[in-house]
Amino acid sequence: MAPTNQQAKASKAKVLSGGKAPKARVQRYLKSTDSQLKEGAKGTVLLKGTKCSQAMGHVLKDLRAMQAPNAKLLTKKNQIFAFDNEGQMSLEFLTTKNDCALFALASHNKKRPNNLILGRTFDRQILDMVEVGVSHFKSMEDYGGQVPKKRVGSKPLMLFLGDVWEQNDNTKRLQSFLVDFYRGDPVDKLVVQGLDHLMVFTLTEKIDASNNSIKTIHQRTYFCKLKKNPDGGKTPLPLLIPCGPDLDMVVRRDQLAAQDLWWAATKQPKETKKKKIKNQSTNIFGETIGRLHMDKQDIDKLQGRKSKALRRAAKMEAEEERAAVEQELGEESAHVDQEFKRDFGFDNKEAESKSNKKSKPRSKRKE
Repeated sequence: MAPTNQQAKASKAKVLSGGKAPKARVQRYLKSTDSQLKEGAKGTVLLKGTKCSQAMGHVLKDLRAMQAPNAKLLTKKNQIFAFDNEGQMSLEFLTTKNDCALFALASHNKKRPNNLILGRTFDRQILDMVEVGVSHFKSMEDYGGQVPKKRVGSKPLMLFLGDVWEQNDNTKRLQSFLVDFYRGDPVDKLVVQGLDHLMVFTLTEKIDASNNSIKTIHQRTYFCKLKKNPDGGKTPLPLLIPCGPDLDMVVRRDQLAAQDLWWAATKQPKETKKKKIKNQSTNIFGETIGRLHMDKQDIDKLQGRKSKALRRAAKMEAEEERAAVEQELGEESAHVDQEFKRDFGFDNKEAESKSNKKSKPRSKRKE
């Protein structure tokens, strides 16, 4: 049994005042009930009001079958009025006691026949509730035993039809509540065989004689039977078979959470948020595009691959450059010789040969 708010506050006050800390077993249990980064499946407690008809009892049984194994059906009748303060305290106590975050209260009376109140909690207090009247109900038993039932632990495919779902914040909250009520275990990956049923929700709106808007939720459930694809391929083709439960629920009244409480309930922890990577974005096709910042490079100093063809070309280029230099030096030397002969009347080579002969030392005779 989970501790109530008063028990949790009393244990914390006892520890802060210097009292004796709770036992290790109690500490482990209190730690398991704290908020976590990855929450498991939300439990649902199904209750009966002061008066509950047999049809509403079948509704609770079908809801338990749809949410198994995360639902608890309590057979005892409870004198709870959900929209009163005392009734909300009783619901908070029962949800905390049974460690459930969702609840459904079924009742039947002359003023509100076939009444069903659905709600959810946050931090062990009522977050939002919606009261509906079941005008049409067809259970799974009405379809007979030929239609297969939902497997325990499987997740549903949920389809919301109609533009009324996006009409205002109240309908968006109602859609969020239905997803939270039927989604089951949060998972990262799914196998095709795990999607064995489909739930379709259609929201319609009409105006009555007194100019009041009446919204009706039509819930239909189909079993998804996988057939072999005749065109080939590994992906099978789904065949939808009505299996129930089918409900037509007229929205009577609702109690939505305040804006500050809603922000606190939908706040995401920092650990689960993806860190933004600089200079990286995603285009409309889902491709990752990055930008690199590099220093300016000198292409002349870059050394590429030294292949044999490149070495031969470099050698030929060096030989051509050397031949051009030698030719230029020869032309310059010939020009200097012509100027020397014009000025002095003889060649520069003859003068150099004579000076070399005079500079040679005479050899000594042998004695």
